[in-house]
Amino acid sequence: MMEKTKKTESTQINDKKVHAAKDEWILRLYVAGQTPKCVTAFNNLKIICEEQLKGKYQIEVIDLLVNPQLSRDDQILAIPTLVRKLPVPVRKIIGDLSNTEKVLVGLDIKSTTQ
Repeated sequence: MMEKTKKTESTQINDKKVHAAKDEWILRLYVAGQTPKCVTAFNNLKIICEEQLKGKYQIEVIDLLVNPQLSRDDQILAIPTLVRKLPVPVRKIIGDLSNTEKVLVGLDIKSTTQ
């Protein structure tokens, strides 16, 4: 007879963290100050996230004028650049994010066949 395994409280907590991580989107937007293109990218990103990922996203804005060394981690060559950190794999989109369809496909929120 098979013995039922009982999950410990810590295992249940870890399972919840894994599940939460799968559902959470961590997006990093690299900008250089408050240029019109960077502000537009941020506004477009907020709209897309609210429409597509309600309550399941975090946006980190990194101003490279303040912290230029942070561009090395994600190999940023142009700004504004959006980096999807989670869910993996990492994806990048350069520009003001005004083409919503391309952003959805680029972030893999929507496939090209939908």
